[in-house]
Amino acid sequence: MLILLSPAKTLDFETPFAETPSAPRFAAEAQRIAHAAARLGPARLSELMHISDKLAALNHARFKQFATAEARPAIRAFAGDVYRGFDAASADPETLAFAQDHLRILSGLYGLLRPLDAIRPYRLEMGTRWSPSGDKLVAHWGAKVAKALAAELKSEGSGLVVNLASNEYYAVLARQLPKPVRVIAPDFRVATATGLQFQSFTAKVARGAMARWLCDERIAEPAAFASFDRDGWRFDPAGSTPDRPRFVRQ
Repeated sequence: MLILLSPAKTLDFETPFAETPSAPRFAAEAQRIAHAAARLGPARLSELMHISDKLAALNHARFKQFATAEARPAIRAFAGDVYRGFDAASADPETLAFAQDHLRILSGLYGLLRPLDAIRPYRLEMGTRWSPSGDKLVAHWGAKVAKALAAELKSEGSGLVVNLASNEYYAVLARQLPKPVRVIAPDFRVATATGLQFQSFTAKVARGAMARWLCDERIAEPAAFASFDRDGWRFDPAGSTPDRPRFVRQ
């Protein structure tokens, strides 16, 4: 089983960490993309990424200084909602070791990351309509990431992907994973007075919490998903299909 997550825009490069970082698979490609992005300039980055001038200037500086910037494990660097749900700070070494083998983070800059892969500060969404080799990062990374994941799935032997990434990031793999790879995509809904609703923030935290649960419990079989019960989530058999299990929280 391989678990997919999206990265985060919010970063933490201050909290101490004890793990020894590993090397990203596409580190050289990330360096090439960062170098090309630095040449765009702040105004173009602002236009492409739909961010403020201040954020564009920050990210332009990050790309210019990329080769010499501090690096730290991805699971420690990403600090958004998904990673609050995962809560790597409370994970024991065995859980992090399992995550290193089974958890993969899709990235607009790095392509595909393991949790302990060393990353440098950046912001570059997969949906950006630019790349050094064409007009979209999704097209730039699609075949590379799909091939890498397919090789890992073949080696690992399960042929099972748990998609806890956002639609923007999973688009890099859409229709590219070889058959008979099975993709399970959990659905998180909140019960309200007007019915079940999808809430983006709540779903992001839930995806991180489920990824952590899968690593804590060393889950290997799809049937075990029905027992996920963290943070008030409960399996909803009536609203579920085998590849789209639904979880509801009051």
